[in-house]
Amino acid sequence: MSDDGPVGNVGDRFDRLPATPDERRVAGRVARSEVVDYLDGRFGIAPETFADHTFWEKGAGKIWVVHGDYPSPIEVEGLGMTCLRTRQEFWKPTTDFVQRFGSRATRNVVVLGDDAAARFMSGEEQAVAWDGDWGYLVGARETAGAPAPLGVGLYTYGKLRSMVPKGRRR
Repeated sequence: MSDDGPVGNVGDRFDRLPATPDERRVAGRVARSEVVDYLDGRFGIAPETFADHTFWEKGAGKIWVVHGDYPSPIEVEGLGMTCLRTRQEFWKPTTDFVQRFGSRATRNVVVLGDDAAARFMSGEEQAVAWDGDWGYLVGARETAGAPAPLGVGLYTYGKLRSMVPKGRRR
């Protein structure tokens, strides 16, 4: 696929992420390999999960994932789903991404009981017992014997802050 057009971030078009940092043409743009490595390293989501997916950037640091392959660049309003925000100090997965792919996470998943899950979904910050890494976690609730992802939480100083968007809180 070609990468025609202006080099740089263009806010109204999607550009496929380069496969590796060596192929980067836009300063600050992450590479596919960096995204897949992050998801594997942080959450234990196996790289093979994304074998049939492509990653795109629209604007500065909003990364999208889509099943399939399309010509790059492409000027459309939406393509797949947003999955990460990368041009900030810590990369942040989106709620949609965690709800779709979080069931494959094997690390940094905090499983909440019924009351804690309800507070999480209502957007509350709460104290939780967690002996893992600080940072963004998959907030989950056990359903039918397996963790079911609810959304993204930020864990610091013994507290879990829900990152569930206000419009989706229950």
